[in-house]
Amino acid sequence: MRRLLFCVLPLAIMLAGCTSSGYDYLETASIKPKTRFKDTDPQDFGPKHPQQNQIHGIDISKWQGDIDWGTVKNSGVAFAFIKATEGKDRVDPRFDEYWREARAAGIPHAPYHFYYFCSSADQQADWFIRNVPKEAMRLPPVLDVEWNAESKTCRYRPDPETVRAEMQRFMDRLEAYYGKRPIIYTSVDFHRDNLAGYFQDYHFWVRSVAKHPEVTYTDRRWAFWQYTSTGVIPGISGPTDINVFAGSAKNWNNWVAAVSKDRNS
Repeated sequence: MRRLLFCVLPLAIMLAGCTSSGYDYLETASIKPKTRFKDTDPQDFGPKHPQQNQIHGIDISKWQGDIDWGTVKNSGVAFAFIKATEGKDRVDPRFDEYWREARAAGIPHAPYHFYYFCSSADQQADWFIRNVPKEAMRLPPVLDVEWNAESKTCRYRPDPETVRAEMQRFMDRLEAYYGKRPIIYTSVDFHRDNLAGYFQDYHFWVRSVAKHPEVTYTDRRWAFWQYTSTGVIPGISGPTDINVFAGSAKNWNNWVAAVSKDRNS
């Protein structure tokens, strides 16, 4: 990221379990790029290509179908974000299977919720808590917020203040119940419209499949970067989203150990 010291030092004191591990951009940037996974539509990210990052992971939903989790882990996948719920009344039909098999394979994992602005924050938090047991997450839960122009049921776009208030209510409910501060996943346009400059004490997982996040998310510190939706992962038959963690392998191990603890226990 630009302004390295500006990014590294604040991250070391973030509230989501990072007191023991900032993101070591200096160390990561010095790693010689090595192709981890194939991509059917690779992009040129310039000198800051995601292959420089040591820790790669996937995000999945029912569309991935049957998964050979042992092969996935052996391929080098270090984490998995798994779709759990959507809105106030939908559960991904493969969620229970996926998180149990990811746990059995020893892959750190977390559930994510796709937010619908046509339902209240409390309705959606209630639904998530009802369907996602605490043992289903080793990493913090994820709130997926993005505009969904193709939705057949909810295309409502509230004003930015309402968006942020609903997000905060939803995340507060999850943090109180699960003892982990949620991660925010977002897209470029949604971030620009609603989130730029806000939620500085939360980890961000950003989508940027054509350019490096420093170009598309100016001055946003990010923990995870979704860099492709056309990745090829051994053990998964179709195209898969691939993500990288911002720091080194040492940072990753320290962070996982920290966030795996329930702060409420």
